[in-house]
Amino acid sequence: MQTCYLAVDIGASSGRHMIGTVRDGRMALHEVYRFENRLVEKNGHLCWDMENLVQSVIEGLKAAHDAGFAPRTVGIDTWAVDFLLLDGKGNVIGDPVAYRDNRTATMRNELEPVLPFAELYAHTGIQYQPFNTVYQLCALKKEHPDQLAAAEHFLMVPDYLNYRLTGVMANEYTNASTTALVGAGSKTWDEELIERLGLPRKIFGEIKTPGTVLGNLSPEISRRVGFDCQVILPATHDTGSAFLAVPARDDKAVYLSSGTWSLLGVENTAPITGPASQAANFTNEGGYEYRYRYLKNIMGLWMIQSVRRELGEQTGTRPSFPDLIAAAQGASGFAGIVSTGDERFLAPRSMIQEVKAACADAGKPVPSTTGEVMQTIYNSLSHDYKEAIDELQGLTGKKYTSINIVGGGSQDMYLNQMTANAAGLPVFAGPTEGTALGNLMVQFIAAGEYPDLQTARNAIQQSFEIKEVNPQ
Repeated sequence: MQTCYLAVDIGASSGRHMIGTVRDGRMALHEVYRFENRLVEKNGHLCWDMENLVQSVIEGLKAAHDAGFAPRTVGIDTWAVDFLLLDGKGNVIGDPVAYRDNRTATMRNELEPVLPFAELYAHTGIQYQPFNTVYQLCALKKEHPDQLAAAEHFLMVPDYLNYRLTGVMANEYTNASTTALVGAGSKTWDEELIERLGLPRKIFGEIKTPGTVLGNLSPEISRRVGFDCQVILPATHDTGSAFLAVPARDDKAVYLSSGTWSLLGVENTAPITGPASQAANFTNEGGYEYRYRYLKNIMGLWMIQSVRRELGEQTGTRPSFPDLIAAAQGASGFAGIVSTGDERFLAPRSMIQEVKAACADAGKPVPSTTGEVMQTIYNSLSHDYKEAIDELQGLTGKKYTSINIVGGGSQDMYLNQMTANAAGLPVFAGPTEGTALGNLMVQFIAAGEYPDLQTARNAIQQSFEIKEVNPQ
């Protein structure tokens, strides 16, 4: 049986288990399981259905075995910023509140007298987002101080899933960096920040880097899934994994991980934490081999996903993404535009009505059809990509000559063309499965399938179709 590896790749709305293999230097992927990830309302907050998520991960491992695969290693990546607290016995304390909950709405202003954001950014290089982990922890401290007092361990979502598989607790670097509690230069927990915020230092464990082997599946899990293997840390932040899979041709390429969020930026060898970077709200997230993902978070396909979901609720049948693209193309001359970074789009009751209201508030043409709503979103995303690239060039002092798009959004050729047109740069789209592939690349390198990251990146171009889209 050919040696294989397993990536568990979980996003905000769904997850999948992807088998990866290497033969004659070429990579191949095979999906063996897919599941829904969902939010539930609990005790007045939006929360993750964490036990459902755990069981879905386990069921996917079993599905891999039932499909005839015996993975050598498995790695898990998820979204960032969200966490769980555990007591001394390893039991979860409180609810796993999701980043789209509004509990953090006022926290930045409340923390300014204690820790001005300018200082927080200078320490960590992490951009302001209302749901950053640092704000979530302070909101929890305000609402449920008893939970923090009882906590012995802090685990981010992939850390917790790894714990449930192995019984081993560890904080992984790329995800920990998104908390805004890890020093940009020190690459470890910032003791001063933790003390100033009155957070319990003991809950933050030793930070481990991608490529670390946590251990094997626990005996209980191994019995349930039908096999044993090592659990290894990839870049557990999905963007960290996605950036690994970018087959950039040179160092003048902008990376865009296109999914629920659009993460646009570059890889740097040192953080940029000055006032200009702070003002532009660029982030310095930790990456594989201590590279820095210098990027801007843009709302991304969440707006399109929300419109699709809403139309499905209205009609009983969700339109396909090609249907929505065709509707936008039919309204290609419509000039509506919004700022995708507006917090009003984080979790509106109706994305369609919120887009219309935002256009009206800004004095822009107000969409009246599905096609016009979709075209407004496309106008807005491509405009914001172009603006972010312009800012990036000013902050790094480099001229970028191409855009490399990975992830599910790389399949949207209409958005790719609009992005190329807006930025005046060629777009290289693919691979689609960027996040799962980046997860697997760490496993491939750890196993000796490739000697280093650059060799693995070179192999992507021989293994997957990359489509070129030029400005028109």
